Amino acid sequence: MRSVLCYGDSNTHGQIPGRGPLERYGPGERWPGILRSQLGADWYLIEEGLSGRTTVHDDPIEGAHKNGRTYLRPCLQSHATLDLVIIMLGTNDLKIRFNKPPSEVAMGIGCLVYDIKELAPGPGGSTPEIMIVAPPPMQDDVKEWKSIFAGAPEKSRLLALEFEVLADSLELHFFDAGSVVSCSEADGFHIDAEAHRLLGTALARAVDAIGWSRST
Repeated sequence: MRSVLCYGDSNTHGQIPGRGPLERYGPGERWPGILRSQLGADWYLIEEGLSGRTTVHDDPIEGAHKNGRTYLRPCLQSHATLDLVIIMLGTNDLKIRFNKPPSEVAMGIGCLVYDIKELAPGPGGSTPEIMIVAPPPMQDDVKEWKSIFAGAPEKSRLLALEFEVLADSLELHFFDAGSVVSCSEADGFHIDAEAHRLLGTALARAVDAIGWSRST
C-alpha cells in the first residue's frame, strides 16, 4: 500500500467559504477525501490541513503553531513511510502582517522541500515523491478580510508561476489548482464543495501520471 500526505491550510482542512474555521466539509467532500476515493484501496491518505497555516512563519496573532515548517518535521516522522507528499500552501503568507512578495512565498515552500529531503521519510529512507500545488488565485473581493489581505489578490495571481519555477528547479511535480478551480465569491479565498471535487479528481490524475513502479 502506498501512502500520501496532503499538507496544507484551510483549503485542505475543508473550511466552508464564508464560515468559521470549525465549519468544514465532510471527509468525503474535501479534496483529500476525493483524492482518496479516486486513488482506490491501494493508497493510504493522511490529511494534514490547518486553517491559517503558513509556509515558514510564526503568526504573531494566530499563534506560532500556524508555522508550517515547525509542524512538518514531526508530521513526516509520525506518518513515515511516505511515498508522496503533496503541499498546498502559500495563501496565508500573503497576509499584510507578513509583507512577503510571491517569490519569497515560493522560497518558503522550498524550505519545506529541503526538510522533506533531509528527513527522507520515503521507502528505505529515500526521498518521497513531492508535488507542489499552487493554490487558486484569490478573488479581488475578499469581503471583511480585505484589510488582512491588503494587496494579496494581485500577489496570489503570481504564485503559480513562482511555484512552477521552484518545482522545475528542484525536479518536483507541480500542479496549478487555478487551472481547474476558482475561489468562492462567498469570501474570496476558500474553495467550495464543487471545487474540492474537481481539485481532488484532477490531483488523482496527476498522481497516477507520476508513473509508479510495482516495487514502490
